[in-house]
Amino acid sequence: MTNLARLRSFIRDMTRLADRHGEDEQRMLDEGEKLLRGLIAKDDWLPEEFARPSPEGYRQYLLHCDPLERFSVVSFVWMPGQRTPIHDHTVWGLVGVMRGEEQCEEYSAAVKPTGRHPVRPGEVDRVSPRIGDIHVVSNAGNQIAVSIHVYGANIGAVRRHTYDAATGAHRAFVSGYANASIPNLWDRSREA
Repeated sequence: MTNLARLRSFIRDMTRLADRHGEDEQRMLDEGEKLLRGLIAKDDWLPEEFARPSPEGYRQYLLHCDPLERFSVVSFVWMPGQRTPIHDHTVWGLVGVMRGEEQCEEYSAAVKPTGRHPVRPGEVDRVSPRIGDIHVVSNAGNQIAVSIHVYGANIGAVRRHTYDAATGAHRAFVSGYANASIPNLWDRSREA
């Protein structure tokens, strides 16, 4: 049985954090990172349908969106070799790796490479327009990777940009989600 109580508790804690400090990006990143580290420390809560890879490309599954769209929680699922295009977020975000290993390649606002680093299970990476928002993420290993992302908006509905590495030109996109339903966190009848 999937331990959805962990996700439910995380969402409650993130909601309380957004209630208290939603306008303070630094507090959301600092305190949200602690909460996300706690969530990804245990790998017994993510329903399997939100961890399914696709040979067509990485998958982005919505797990929860705050009713006021102050934050969203998303699982990303990557097969070996899959990667994003160069893209931005336009909002703050936290990326916590739960399975496998990811590689983050960072870019400047001028779309020039500035560095790269691995993100391993239990680690959390940060993005925002203030601290650095343009990157490529890829599965760095030879197994399926799953990461849990928390963004300061309903990320699947945010107008963002992809970038051409050669020219720096950008193109608008809205990512959407791969799933048509979200986990039912509130039916606790099986737990009773």
